[in-house]
Amino acid sequence: MTYELSDTPEASLDANGPARHARRLGWNKVPEVTVYFWIIKVLCTTVGETAADLLNEKAGLGLTGVSALMSALLAAVLVVQFRTATYRAGVYWPAVALISVVGTLISDNLTDNMGVPLETSTTVFAIVLAVVFVVWYRRERTLSIHSIDTRSRESFYWLAVLFTFALGTAAGDLVSERMDLGYWLSAVLFALAIAAVGVAHFALGLDAVWSFWIAYILTRPLGASIGDYLSQPTGDGGLGCGTVVTSVLFLAVILGLVVYLSITRKDVADRASVTRQTA
Repeated sequence: MTYELSDTPEASLDANGPARHARRLGWNKVPEVTVYFWIIKVLCTTVGETAADLLNEKAGLGLTGVSALMSALLAAVLVVQFRTATYRAGVYWPAVALISVVGTLISDNLTDNMGVPLETSTTVFAIVLAVVFVVWYRRERTLSIHSIDTRSRESFYWLAVLFTFALGTAAGDLVSERMDLGYWLSAVLFALAIAAVGVAHFALGLDAVWSFWIAYILTRPLGASIGDYLSQPTGDGGLGCGTVVTSVLFLAVILGLVVYLSITRKDVADRASVTRQTA
């Protein structure tokens, strides 16, 4: 059983149909969207926030130096990801965790080093992400993550993921800081927004692919708000656990889940599931 926002993976944004999806199945480079997917995604976004803060505080490289280091590490992991023939949990999820850190650092660099207002960076990231989606769809005729089976689609996918993290970071900071809601209320707000997307899809017929990507964007500020709430000092509205404890704790949970999925392959789609979903 999957916990995806769609029971027809190719939904209305893929013109290729179920037969082509079955042919592509063995080459898909991303996991099946199960409850594990969303749990690890939120955990990765939390780590992206706390790890970025930790590295900036402890590494002694400055925000620019940390950004360069993490970008180089992300590039190396993505090279491995692109060279794999199909989805591998032990490669895919480290890439997501690192792209979460890099997306956070991109937003932080614009805000802290360049003085770009959060309103501006949020708008710019939203526009860039929209452009990525438009070009991706015009070229491939699909935005479904069940169709990441070529170099081109995989490139568009990771580019979109990067800007969802950057957009989520900027938008999350804008809401929590400028609207002065605090970390806990911000987390509740974004959780409710994700729930609203689910209701809009299941009850009101919101397109499955767009439902997925909207929820994907919203999990970024949700995870960041959770991470800040746990790690920030009590005087600032957090629980005071610190970035080290929070990052290590969430990384340990991510590692455990990735090992579990690597062994059980519960997030790898098979032809039977596709047949059920497209019937």
